[in-house]
Amino acid sequence: MYSETLSISGLLLALCAGVGLSAACGFRVFVPPLILGLAAKAGMVELSSGFQWIGSWWAIALFGTAMAVEVMAYYVPGLDNLLDSIEVPAAIIAGTVLTSALIPAEISAPLRWVLSIIAGGGAAAAVEATTVTTRAGTTMVTAGCGNGILSTLEFIGSLVVSVLAVFLAPLALLLVVFLLVWIAKKFVNFFSNTSDSIDDDGIYDVPHARRVVIPPGNREG
Repeated sequence: MYSETLSISGLLLALCAGVGLSAACGFRVFVPPLILGLAAKAGMVELSSGFQWIGSWWAIALFGTAMAVEVMAYYVPGLDNLLDSIEVPAAIIAGTVLTSALIPAEISAPLRWVLSIIAGGGAAAAVEATTVTTRAGTTMVTAGCGNGILSTLEFIGSLVVSVLAVFLAPLALLLVVFLLVWIAKKFVNFFSNTSDSIDDDGIYDVPHARRVVIPPGNREG
């Protein structure tokens, strides 16, 4: 997928793929490493020097096992919310490593890690933050009953974005940007409506208030 010849287009393509995989880590941490490992093992992706271990059979087996445990754990009520707090730093680390693994080897190590942290870690953190907030909202509104549906959508999203990041990196980046903008708008509208509702209740809903009518003959003046 990537040549070892350093070029601006190659670097941008690597960053697009890295951001896509990192964003997918925000949905499920171990799905993107598994997809990247399988693609590298099949010779579809060329990993940078020092990251070939991602495409080894032992790493693929580890990623597959961890992915299965992670996916099933998110269907356990209460445990899903606990996992969210753990997966925030895990997703950032995974996104940073996967992005670094795709950046051409000619890029110096300091610049490689700076780009990986900003692009990969940033994308993973942004998506993970939205999933954590969304799960907290569904837990509050549905008492956790809707979390199973959310977990399924997150898994599908992670799988789709990961595959697109490997084979159609620019499309994966556009999809991630679209999802983040759409989710951000939904949250802004939700909190705006909630704020308006609270304001209206505070102004107009006065419990136990009574209207007192004073007869004309009893009015002073």
